[in-house]
Parts: sequence; C-alpha cells; structure tokens
Amino acid sequence: MSQQQSGPPYASRTAGLGGIPSVIPDVPISAVFLTIYLGFAITNMTILQINLRRQHKFVISGALFGFSMSRIVTFILRILWATHQHNVRIAIAANVFVNAGVLVVYVVNLIFAQRILRAKQPSVGWHPSISIVLKAFYVGIGGALVLVIYAVVQGSYTLDLARLHAVRDIQLAAVTYLLVFTTLPLWLLAVAHFLLPKSADEELFGHGSMRTKVLINVVSTCLCITIAGFKTGTAWEAPRPISDPAWYHSKPAFYVFGFVLEIFVLSILTFSRVDKRFHIPNGSSQPGDYSGRSSEQTSVMEKGETSDRSGHDV
Repeated sequence: MSQQQSGPPYASRTAGLGGIPSVIPDVPISAVFLTIYLGFAITNMTILQINLRRQHKFVISGALFGFSMSRIVTFILRILWATHQHNVRIAIAANVFVNAGVLVVYVVNLIFAQRILRAKQPSVGWHPSISIVLKAFYVGIGGALVLVIYAVVQGSYTLDLARLHAVRDIQLAAVTYLLVFTTLPLWLLAVAHFLLPKSADEELFGHGSMRTKVLINVVSTCLCITIAGFKTGTAWEAPRPISDPAWYHSKPAFYVFGFVLEIFVLSILTFSRVDKRFHIPNGSSQPGDYSGRSSEQTSVMEKGETSDRSGHDV
C-alpha cells in the first residue's frame, strides 16, 4: 500500500473501468485483442496501398489503420501494467490510450453521414453554415481529447480534494461532449431522409446502394453511441473505492463495452469495403461534384465560350 501511495504520480484510490490488470486473465485477453487489431491494421493498410496504386484516394483507410495501431499500443501498455501493477506512470499511459483511440471512428461516422446528406440534399449538405458547424464539432472533439488526457494525468498528480473535484468536472464535460458527438450522424441522416422533402438534385456516389450506405452508417453509429454511452454513464456515477467496485468496473464489462463493440465497428467498416462504397471524386467541393454534373456543366460552359470567341473572330 505504501508503494501505491508514494508519489506523485499517485495510484488511483477509486475504482476504474477494468480495474487493475493482472497477469491472469488480462495478459492472455490483451494478447488476443492485440492480434485482432494487428490484423485490422494490416488489412486497412493493404487496402490503402492498393487503392493508392490505382489512383483511388481514400484516406479514411489510413485513419482506420491509425486507430488499429493505437489499440495495439493500448494493449501493449495494458500487458505492461499487468506485469508492473505498481508503476503508476504505465497506468496513466494505459488509461490515456484506452480513452483516446476510438475517437477516430466517431469522426469517420460523421464524415460518412455528411457525404450521405450532401448526396441526398445537396443544397443543404453543401451549405457553408453546415460545414462551419461541423468543423466546430471537429475542433471540439480535439478539445475533448485534450481534456480527457488532462483529467487522467492531473488526477494522478494531486491529492487535493478541491482539485480532484475540478478534474472530475472536466472529465464529465469531456465524456458528455463525446457522447453528444457520436449522435451527430443520426441527426444528419434524419435531415437527409425524413425532415426535408426529396431533392430533385439528389446524387449518387461510390459503389452500392444508398440504402446499404445508410445501414452501415446507422449500425456503426449506434455501436459507437453504446460505447460512448457506457463510458459517460459510468463516469457520472458516484466514485467508488477501489476495494468496492461496481459491476461496470468489472473486466468483462470493460472488454465487452470497450473493445468487443469496437471490433464490431471495425469489422463493419473494413469488410463492407467503405473504401468503395463511400468514395467520392477528389476535390469535391460543391453540389454536382459527386455525380460529376458540376464538371460537365463547366465543360459545356467552356465549350460555349470557345464557340462564342470563334464566332467573334470570324
């Protein structure tokens, strides 16, 4: 106990998700998850490289690769923590990576929903105000990540109760924002399909039907809402002493709500080939770009201007 209280940094005196890892069962479980995420990292990097050779730009495959790599680091740190239980610095690093990695998928879901909105309702989806609002949310998720990291680190470097309460308030604000962020794709899909009449300028993009794209986005988003909802709900519960954890602090709850659901999301995004389904032409920036109508109109206008000039020259 004296080892745990020496510091700073100080070992947590409250129960956390997953508890303190031990060699059994955490090391074998972590090794399995690490192997699965390694498989996803290799798969998404392979997809990215093959597409780049074909001049098929889809950087989201790179983002999924980065997410998978962050989870590999997460489980390496958890294995190290299990074998060095009193090393508080390893515990801090492990908790930071647990909270940080999944944000990539939250952003990917919103990007896909925005593409569906722009295809279904071009005049709304491409409106500058929508872009500004979504950019603000993207900045916000970066801010939330910084706050989560700050809360994890700062909470380990003080025993002052007032400061610990302030750190908890920061953590609650950050995780609540992340939960709200995960719901944004559903709002965009609702605008695209239910809240506005069907647009005469509706476009298609990528491979496959729009219905399949929407289904992929909805399922992935709902899984992410469950992940974020579990983290937010447990954070808002009253802190419990490390000797009296609740059911949601258990290892099964930690691995299922934290990582099994993530693997379902990665499986959907990888094996449904979102690199084909959600691909849009490079440089798309206005209505008509997804279907190529804007470039066709520009070409027609340029031809007309050339004809006018020729007529004047004659």
